[in-house]
Amino acid sequence: MAAYFGSANDKMRNTMSTQAGELGPVSRSSTWRTPAIIILCGCAIGMLGFGPRSALGFFVQPMSHEYAWGRDVFGLAIAFQNLLWGLGQPIAGAVADRFGLFRVMCVGALLYAGGLLLMRYSSTPLSLNLGAGVMVGFGLAGCSFNLVLSAFSKLLPAEKRGLALGAGTAAGSFGQFLFAPIGVALIDNFGWQQALSVFGFLMLLIIPLSLALSTPPVASTANAAPADEQTFMKALAEAFGHRSYVLLVLGFFTCGFQLAFITVHLPAFLVDRGISTQTGGWVIAAIGLFNIIGSLSVGYLQNSLPKRYILSTIYFTRALATLAFISFPITPFSAIAFGAVSGLTWLSTVPPTSALVALMFGTRWLATLYGFAFVSHQVGGFLGVWLGGVVFERFGSYTPIWWLSILFGVLSALINLPIVEKPVERAVAQPA
Repeated sequence: MAAYFGSANDKMRNTMSTQAGELGPVSRSSTWRTPAIIILCGCAIGMLGFGPRSALGFFVQPMSHEYAWGRDVFGLAIAFQNLLWGLGQPIAGAVADRFGLFRVMCVGALLYAGGLLLMRYSSTPLSLNLGAGVMVGFGLAGCSFNLVLSAFSKLLPAEKRGLALGAGTAAGSFGQFLFAPIGVALIDNFGWQQALSVFGFLMLLIIPLSLALSTPPVASTANAAPADEQTFMKALAEAFGHRSYVLLVLGFFTCGFQLAFITVHLPAFLVDRGISTQTGGWVIAAIGLFNIIGSLSVGYLQNSLPKRYILSTIYFTRALATLAFISFPITPFSAIAFGAVSGLTWLSTVPPTSALVALMFGTRWLATLYGFAFVSHQVGGFLGVWLGGVVFERFGSYTPIWWLSILFGVLSALINLPIVEKPVERAVAQPA
């Protein structure tokens, strides 16, 4: 018996990459966890995790009307959500990297579901901040597509990773496409409280699905590769001392700012312009639908094109689309067209960003290092949502935020151009 387990352990160690400290593909002994099952379950988690939070913008008006809140109240709660999602991401990533993914996913799903149910009973700004802000924010950190992408990088063969990263990101977009009209229909027919209850119970499905993405705890071994022996603090010092990583993190700020502002405030912005709520739902759905195309395309193209150029093009395209949108009269056609163009670039920054982190530093601390990049993304999201609400309440218009979004898009397009796409140089351990 001992000989059997010793042989199995040797086989497992032999599947570990010695170049970048990567976890090898899932063990053959896990016969049911084929690459197809891993990708399918991961995509389902991405869809479920991203769906409800992308539809929260449709709850701004009914909740604000019922409780006589300004949009800044709801905006602050979702701003906290974005910020705490970002701050919690590297913590969740570090725990998942060290102790395995399954427990992190379970805790995240329970927090997410509980936050949505608490939001359903929120009648004060404090309870709204606790439910929609704190609990959903930390819940997203533990069960969103960010951890799914890190699991794909660790469990799948190298030749399948690029397309899998695109598929995982596209699944989040499909969740947006699916949950936006469903959310509008539930609110119209059953009320916003019942809609939040349905969303909350659906989040519990993430728990069984996460079994397919379970990664093993990583323990130190005497003959481990240098990246395997790298400590948490050394990994952070290496990353933040690397110029290209810092540029990548700075550019990711804009992505969060633009996405969060549009997700939360665009439905209300359209209603202010005389566009129906139903049309607003289809605009958000169009973003999700076209981002499936964008994410899959970027996941495929990043295998053959420089990732920094892809990112620069995405940010510049967003800036141009926003400029065109606010420069002409707002109609249902222009709104849906804006949704379609925005969708092509919506989450398509994620595959090249996560791939660049893996390329630079390997996958040993991928969830952690991508998590810190995501902090920048969510700080941008916090400012986008919060400033949107504050500016509207003060000036009665979102115009200053639209122009700020354009400026950030141009700056991020320029910031990504100097990124160097190659592994970080590490000292080679000398034999004793």
